[in-house]
Amino acid sequence: MRFVVVTGMSGGGKRTALKMLEDAGFYCVDNLPVSLIEKFVELIANPNAEISKVALGLDVRADQNFDEAESVLEKLKQNGYVYETLFMDCSEQVLLKRYKESRRMHPLSTNSGRIEDGIKREKEILRKTRQNADYVIDTSRLLTRELKEELDRIFVRNEEYNSLMINVVSFGFKHGMPADADLIFDVRFLPNPFYIEELKHQTGNDKPVQDYVMSFPEAHEFLDKLEDMIKFLIPNYVKEGKYQLVICIGCTGGKHRSVTLANALHDRLKGQGNYGLKLTHRDAAM
Repeated sequence: MRFVVVTGMSGGGKRTALKMLEDAGFYCVDNLPVSLIEKFVELIANPNAEISKVALGLDVRADQNFDEAESVLEKLKQNGYVYETLFMDCSEQVLLKRYKESRRMHPLSTNSGRIEDGIKREKEILRKTRQNADYVIDTSRLLTRELKEELDRIFVRNEEYNSLMINVVSFGFKHGMPADADLIFDVRFLPNPFYIEELKHQTGNDKPVQDYVMSFPEAHEFLDKLEDMIKFLIPNYVKEGKYQLVICIGCTGGKHRSVTLANALHDRLKGQGNYGLKLTHRDAAM
């Protein structure tokens, strides 16, 4: 039997993950009272039980001591029950935005009434759980389909997992640099297709622009050196516990050169490792 405990920050996507696991054939139970967890596991672990995949949702609630839940899970492990922990994480800024949009109160903000206080308190309570989790998925910038792909990769296709999510982003310097960038590369050293009339109103997603940008040997040399550096950095970032890497490639307007080279880098990294990978063109539509 495969037994997965799904937990994480309130608003981080736990319920969405449970619904996706249910669609993948897991029997899902959310917020079972702590006093019933041990009995529940004993029942589903029975050799005669027909259930082969189970996901149990646990989160922090004002009326439930999370330390007790952790103690029960630790006791289960000591008694020989095997389970995996999936931790759904999210940045404080995005969590705050989600709560304000939904007009809901954070379950731990009842004393002060401030969502920020609830998020910080919950983060501290769950710090150890996050550190010990088998899987950490940060949903701050994940689309729903990307989350489904990540869950399928881990729990359906059973592929090797690490928590690193790489986001390759194209942008225009005239619109400002991305605030969440880890690595920024300036490709304004390449000739600008903007000054060629038939290419001016196209983007790096169009083949004529791609052909023009990639016609220069410097573009290929840049990609070769960048790919080599990224492949060197990835295992070292994973070793240090980094779970998100934002690689930004910029040109003047963010439409031609940066989009072309971001597409090319994404294609080179695709399928090369067991990390998550996504592509974003921030300014291409402006």
